[in-house]
Amino acid sequence: MSTAPLGAAPGTARSRSADLVIVGAGVIGAAAAYFAALAGRRVVVVERGALAGGTSSAGEGNLLVSDKEAGPELDLALYSQTVWRQDLAEHAGRWEFESKGGLVVAASARSLATLRELSVHQRASGVEVQDVGQDRLHDHEPHLAKDLAGAAFYPQDAQVQPMLAVAHLLRLARDRGAHVRTGTEVTGFLRSGDRVTGVRTSAGDIPAGAVLNAAGTWAGEVAALARVSVPVRPRRGFVLVTEPLPPRTVRHKVYAAEYVGDVASSDAALQTSPVVEGTDSGTVLIGASRERVGFDRTVSVPAISTLAAKAVALFPMLRQVRLIRAYHGFRPYCPDHLPVIGADPRAPGLWHACGHEGAGIGLAAGTGKLIVQALTGGQPDLDLAPFAPDRFPDRHEDVAEGVSP
Repeated sequence: MSTAPLGAAPGTARSRSADLVIVGAGVIGAAAAYFAALAGRRVVVVERGALAGGTSSAGEGNLLVSDKEAGPELDLALYSQTVWRQDLAEHAGRWEFESKGGLVVAASARSLATLRELSVHQRASGVEVQDVGQDRLHDHEPHLAKDLAGAAFYPQDAQVQPMLAVAHLLRLARDRGAHVRTGTEVTGFLRSGDRVTGVRTSAGDIPAGAVLNAAGTWAGEVAALARVSVPVRPRRGFVLVTEPLPPRTVRHKVYAAEYVGDVASSDAALQTSPVVEGTDSGTVLIGASRERVGFDRTVSVPAISTLAAKAVALFPMLRQVRLIRAYHGFRPYCPDHLPVIGADPRAPGLWHACGHEGAGIGLAAGTGKLIVQALTGGQPDLDLAPFAPDRFPDRHEDVAEGVSP
């Protein structure tokens, strides 16, 4: 195994060409780097900041199928679950993979009926769902509020530590010859006619057979450097962290049924729905909020107080528990709530893997494998047509939200 620092690579950017340059060292770029290096491709990852310095360091590490309606994103989530659990199984301990399962709870009979209807369509798509009646809620979670109507349990839902996933996927890629360059900003693209043939960076040019835009919330800016439009915008979210509690105080990922609707919403205003889960260290993580405020990093007291109140409504015992910190970041949001994955016909040689919003950790393994299958001329295991980069009107909308931090 290489003993060089993870973010370092000998020589200059100008001196190295690649089969594939990946822009962005978050979990999507890291997964693509791993699978490309595994396929024998010469890979260079360039990142203007630090590893996992964007969205990948600001979430909870969800690998969810429970929050997705039947359709292309759910298909991708199920496929990605297989990749996490099979292709990457031998490395699962590196990123603390935990198959904890998800419990989606309904507060009213109406909400429960909607949840049951959703689960019918999810089962038809291959999701494992177990209906949980009101009388069995506390068998799953003893500390839940007593006035809930029922729930659905999703055994496929899982968890990883996202920053560890990034670090180890990139280290595994480096062990297979990939190079990772942090502190290296992409400033433009090399072109041969219309074709993209590499990147210009703050450390020099890197010629490449293909370039993959995996720049997260900044993917729209990277695309614009190639004179194409990909409408990825930031959507801010907060996570609260409690003091350590006894093991298995909260046994699963638990969230309110309304969370599914919030995920699918395009509303720019603040939305909150309680998502509560325990960690091995004993701390409890509380989310989830969504709001489109550009790259405004202001700490939102309304978001934090609303999350805390809704978490207490779900788990009353949390009223006596102290919060020790809160953190927040930006999810790469697309208007139709589908990621952008595949070759860009408007700029041959440019590929995209971005716009996964809050599902990026869970979808990363599948996205990385699929994009490399397509890049290397193979038939992807999943049809990428619903995720086509040119499916949007070629215009820049909501420009104010795309301002760099």
